[in-house]
Amino acid sequence: MQNFPRREFIKKTASAAGGVIVAPAYIRNMVTNSPNERVNVAVVGIAGNRERVRSIILGQGRQHIRGYADIPNVTVKTICDVDESLFPGVSKTVEELYGTRPGTEFDFRNVLDDKDIDIVSLATPDHWHALQTVWACQAGKDVYVEKPACHNISEGRKMVEAAMKYNRIVMCAGRDASRAVEEGIKMVHEGKLGKVYMARAIRWAYRGSIGHTPDSPVPDGLHWDMFLGPAPYRPFSLNRYLYNWHWFWEYGTGDLGNLVIYPIDTARRALDKTVHPVKIQCTGGLFGRDDDREVPNIMTGHCVYADGTIFQFETRALPTNPEGMPDDPGLSFIYGDQGWMSLGGGGYRTYFGRGNEPGPARSESEFPPEERVNVWKNLIDCVRSRRREDLHNPVINGHLSATIAHLGNLSCRTGRELTFNPGTEKFVKDPEADRLLTRVYREPYVMPENV
Repeated sequence: MQNFPRREFIKKTASAAGGVIVAPAYIRNMVTNSPNERVNVAVVGIAGNRERVRSIILGQGRQHIRGYADIPNVTVKTICDVDESLFPGVSKTVEELYGTRPGTEFDFRNVLDDKDIDIVSLATPDHWHALQTVWACQAGKDVYVEKPACHNISEGRKMVEAAMKYNRIVMCAGRDASRAVEEGIKMVHEGKLGKVYMARAIRWAYRGSIGHTPDSPVPDGLHWDMFLGPAPYRPFSLNRYLYNWHWFWEYGTGDLGNLVIYPIDTARRALDKTVHPVKIQCTGGLFGRDDDREVPNIMTGHCVYADGTIFQFETRALPTNPEGMPDDPGLSFIYGDQGWMSLGGGGYRTYFGRGNEPGPARSESEFPPEERVNVWKNLIDCVRSRRREDLHNPVINGHLSATIAHLGNLSCRTGRELTFNPGTEKFVKDPEADRLLTRVYREPYVMPENV
């Protein structure tokens, strides 16, 4: 750890606003906890979105690195990515935040061999989420995994089974951490909207054309086979790498799994649904773009639960009108027989009766900062306490919400309404759709039959 003379330390840590002294994270992390209470994290997946094209965009993995930095006695011990060219820059960031230089690995399996790693924090593409989570649980690691929890429905169940079998803490990203949103959900559960009959999850995200990129040599430092992992082998193409992997079924789940998953999760929790829907119909297509993308850029669909409750979802990647709160492109709407609620943008609004009379509304800015949920701290607290029940978003919730997105994708891909059995997590008399519940894994990146 670097030693600062006192005068130099004050100069380096005084903030520009008012000269308040703010110690670097690694100084704040020097607490009195005994060494065996230190939590070591490996962050897996550190490339920024379109890293080689627009390096200004911050990747999810780098957000993980910053997220742990303010928590006492936590350090990022290792960074892992299939692109070794990223290591120098990200290692420097880790050293600035934590005071120690991290180890580097391109092969995730080597991270699992390190007995000093307590948590693997996964910011990898969708097709790697479940396999890395299961392997981590088997290796005795706890897990934070990005949204969507999994690439397909069968993988979500495997993740839940692994977390339970190996008694691991597994948290999923995707849940809104806003106290105001939680208050709104509580109002729905208390019947303030009357009997709820429908929820709606929407997310608009304009997407330009990704164009066409030819097969080309693998860039220096990139382990392409490791990036592909369980997916079929393909020659390197820039559009299959970095952010654009989202638009290929072999790696991604489209914007239903990428962005609509946020309002899907909020709406599902507002409906208080801990089971899967039984009917699904979704339509969509590729409009206004001639490029390499496989996944539709316009999708609209709905699910129906066994009790008749309707769940609608929609995404558009072309110019569109705002709905609800104009400053937030991702919202959940909850409809009851007495009124309705919009949830998102860090708050909620309610409207009642035929005239849509405004009712209670709340913004996250109305809550003191110390009352807001810190998902990174929640994870670390649960890793230390071993209380899965205290997790902000346990893996079963991630599986339930991701399944809604997957069902929409599968209905769109098969071109028909599907009937789903929530108990078996299979379709009813539909072997073609059942084949899409999982994938054919490429050796040696194979999901075990029994986790």
